Amino acid sequence: MQLKYNRNQSVGSSILRFLIRIILVLILFVVAVFLIEKINFPSPKQNFKIDITNEIKKLK
Repeated sequence: MQLKYNRNQSVGSSILRFLIRIILVLILFVVAVFLIEKINFPSPKQNFKIDITNEIKKLK
């Protein structure tokens, strides 16, 4: 007697693989966010204060 070879994946195993992939993607996303936070991006050293009241009065 020969065993029947079932080539189709069961629903449970396909859902499990899908969940594992989603969890891995979420973990990679969280790690990427933490790594990007560690990078010190340049920022302006002085705050600019621009007075735009004259332009607003001209528009009215």
